[in-house]
Amino acid sequence: MSEQEKQQLEGGAYEVIRARLEKGGSELQDRLTSLNAQRQEVFGAVETELVSTERVSTEHNCVPRDLIAVGHNRFIFGYNIQFGLKATTAIEDVFSVYDYDPEEHAFHLVDSSEVFSDTSFVDDFKYLFKYYREAVFVKFMVIGPHLFMAMRIGKSITDLKTFKWLIKGDGSLDYIGNRFDHEYQFPPQQEFEWKRAHRDMQRSGEHPHISIEDRVFVETVGGDLTIKVEDNTASGAGIYSEPVTELDQTLDDAEILYATVGPLILLKILPYREELHRYLVYNEKTQTVHRIDAIGHSCVLLPDEQGLIFSNGYLLLTGESKVFETDLTDMRFERRVASANGEDTLFVFYNRQSGDYVLLSYNMITQSVETPVICSGYSLFPDGRMVIFRNEEEPSKHHALKIWQTSYLNDEVAATQASNSDSLLFKIGNS
Repeated sequence: MSEQEKQQLEGGAYEVIRARLEKGGSELQDRLTSLNAQRQEVFGAVETELVSTERVSTEHNCVPRDLIAVGHNRFIFGYNIQFGLKATTAIEDVFSVYDYDPEEHAFHLVDSSEVFSDTSFVDDFKYLFKYYREAVFVKFMVIGPHLFMAMRIGKSITDLKTFKWLIKGDGSLDYIGNRFDHEYQFPPQQEFEWKRAHRDMQRSGEHPHISIEDRVFVETVGGDLTIKVEDNTASGAGIYSEPVTELDQTLDDAEILYATVGPLILLKILPYREELHRYLVYNEKTQTVHRIDAIGHSCVLLPDEQGLIFSNGYLLLTGESKVFETDLTDMRFERRVASANGEDTLFVFYNRQSGDYVLLSYNMITQSVETPVICSGYSLFPDGRMVIFRNEEEPSKHHALKIWQTSYLNDEVAATQASNSDSLLFKIGNS
């Protein structure tokens, strides 16, 4: 057989194998699509859509700050009245209670004394504004079964006093007290542990570097920060580099910390005589590096170990990444909410200074995040309806609220909407 005939035969065999793989891949994708459609039918699939835009009115001009759902159709609206408007501050000057009519998509004001009738809370509220006349409401936070109302009493964002309530099963509130400020805390902001690089990890040579578990190599000498994938000190070249401020520094001068999440290696680097850490993520699968400073403030894991998510984007283990353009920095991770069908997870990030929220909805099936929702407050009801608002520039008596239908139903509501309970998928129970 001639060389040309061998090449033609090998080429033909390659095309046959490729065609078979493509056919098998197409069939597998069709079966997965069909299975996902059955899963959505059994466990429910709710599309996110805008239901209505309504307005609520307050007695005085005020600046809204936050809102929180209590019960199935009731929420508390927190705000701050215009300074100097009144000599004393009453509960209704800071909190209003509204019932939501899901049929008419309308809000009805409720007498706040129905919710805030506890005499201990009334006394504690009066005491706070008597001794901290410039106190302002900043945030609602739910931790476990408890609701915290945070009031800022000083100039710093950490000068806080809180009122603590127990949220009962019917949505009513039991006042516990105002001596639980130490419990008002955000969850861990990084769901991984930073490790500090040390001298034993150094590799000497003409272009020395630090070995991170022999998987990636880092240095800040020679005028730049360089990431290498080869343990080669004879060359200063790598797959990623960026300049440093101090050109003349040694390998000992920089502070380097790292963390590993599967094939991702996160790096926290402070070059010599610089004030701000740099945050980079190396993907061992794709051998790519991403500069993501947002993870320095908060970064948590995606479900099913699919990657990382932070306040302005996400990074998958597959190498796919996306960063959304926002003007918000120093965001704190507050909570995650899983949908009953197991498909979506809502990640909530919060800015303590401005009071803004960033809501990121991640879908496990498509492995993507919808366009971020940036708002000044949000409230999520058991049936998946979400009420959000954005702050106005000036104090006002009328405030626009948007009602969205989302997939974040609780288990009780989702169970009533699930169909085909005789299905094998339903019996397996893995949404």
